[in-house]
Amino acid sequence: MEENCSKIVDPRLDNAQWANVLVQALPYFKQWVGKIVVVKYGGNAMLNEELKEDVMEDIVLLSTIGIHVVLVHGGGPEINHMLDRVGKKSEFVNGLRYTDAETMEIVQMVLTGKLNKDIVGILLQNGGKAVGLSGVDSGLLRAKKINKDGADLGFVGEVTEVHPEIILSLIAQGFIPVVSTVALGEDGDMNRYNINADTAAAKIAVALKAEKFVQLTNVPGVLKDINDPHSLLQRIRSEDVDSLIADGTIAGGMIPKIECCMLARKGGVPRTHIIDGRVPHSLLIEMFSDRGIGTMIY
Repeated sequence: MEENCSKIVDPRLDNAQWANVLVQALPYFKQWVGKIVVVKYGGNAMLNEELKEDVMEDIVLLSTIGIHVVLVHGGGPEINHMLDRVGKKSEFVNGLRYTDAETMEIVQMVLTGKLNKDIVGILLQNGGKAVGLSGVDSGLLRAKKINKDGADLGFVGEVTEVHPEIILSLIAQGFIPVVSTVALGEDGDMNRYNINADTAAAKIAVALKAEKFVQLTNVPGVLKDINDPHSLLQRIRSEDVDSLIADGTIAGGMIPKIECCMLARKGGVPRTHIIDGRVPHSLLIEMFSDRGIGTMIY
């Protein structure tokens, strides 16, 4: 714990300043201990090895003090890399990956066989207790095939059911569940489906009655001016989201992330956040300071 903290806190702080940091964090420790926090992990924080280490250290620290973190991850860039290696060309329909049977095998291999276990390994090496799952395990995620605007996407699905018992069992035993978003078809459908990790994470947060849903992304949050990183909107009320989409403040790739936050909010999750995974230890800053980081939808 001391070693991890020395990496997080500026070594130039004197003892009084360091003590003040701890005192300011204490109320947040008390607020979150025993609560479930679902973190969607992807983007740059997943590709950069140093940032990946920071995220895992944060999660182990949270778990150590009694906060129940559930980590849900995607892996689009790694899937693309593997498809390139085997000479399989990626096809996209309306912005979504077309997933034929061969591609689905590679998706499952990369997400559940490689990335999931890599993440679990790093958590273990940092002193955490972690177990890797896919949405197939214990029927955690059930899905149905979707079409996008009438276009066939192959084995791309949307979550229809979440059965969180396996996650709750692991949490009760002190484990950090790490979930890859491959889902089993509904009853009678033995196919596996590639699921959007942001949406899956939001639905898992709802099923777990989580206190907080956090998306680690490649952007600072919602910006008033996309070209000005200092124009961050730190707080957005749920009822203001539609007007911000209408006036173009929320646009492009930010819309589906906001929609996932709204999905979690409507399902009963009190706080949802979009934070910049490129900032070292952004998760700790969000959890344990009054400054926060990124955008909160509340």
